[in-house]
Amino acid sequence: LYITEDGKLLLSYARYIIDSFEKMEGALSDASSKLQIRIGASVSLGTVLLIDLINQLEEEVPGIDVRITIDNTSTIEQMVCNSELDLAIVEGLVKSNEIIKLPISDDELVIVVGRSHPFWNEEKIYLAQIENQVLISREQGSADRNQFEQFLSDHNININKKWYCTNTEAIKNIVSSGKGIAILSKLLIEKEIQENTLKALPIEDIKIVRKNKLIYHKNKHISSQMEKFIDICLN
Repeated sequence: LYITEDGKLLLSYARYIIDSFEKMEGALSDASSKLQIRIGASVSLGTVLLIDLINQLEEEVPGIDVRITIDNTSTIEQMVCNSELDLAIVEGLVKSNEIIKLPISDDELVIVVGRSHPFWNEEKIYLAQIENQVLISREQGSADRNQFEQFLSDHNININKKWYCTNTEAIKNIVSSGKGIAILSKLLIEKEIQENTLKALPIEDIKIVRKNKLIYHKNKHISSQMEKFIDICLN
């Protein structure tokens, strides 16, 4: 058994009808309840951007009840599609045509090495030097991993994938110990670069840039608190 394209469309509308009905019931049963917003973020943006955005939202909307989910981009996208989140900030590819995507900033992926790695004394590396290096990688569904693996495939570069981690801090610790290289958002390693414990290496003549995006379902009713968060993200 499988669901047809018409069935998928019907399911999408049905989810939002149910979600709207539940919200209406909640509003009628407790008119004095707090304003609530459910915000998602990818791991990278949840680590470096989200807290400042939430602080500003709570300052501008006193008493707002903010619920946060941080996971990889694929999971966050699915939660937005299923109306489990009101909106989210993510990087990388968002596949669903049901989702509105608003660019909020640029992000760069960089090769990261520790002090004991042979690349430490390099100022830049050539793509061919990555061949057969040990890669400390994020889990399946991570935007960092998906984009970098596609990049390597496009350039016929093989890499030795030995470590898979869901935790960015674990990746940084493993790289610091000299076990391999990683590909991470430059935003994630600013502190370590300043402390000289990790180094970001550009690839000669290649720059891997992507858009950070604010996303929400195209059929989502935009509440006043959502509108405020969107305004904060875009300005």
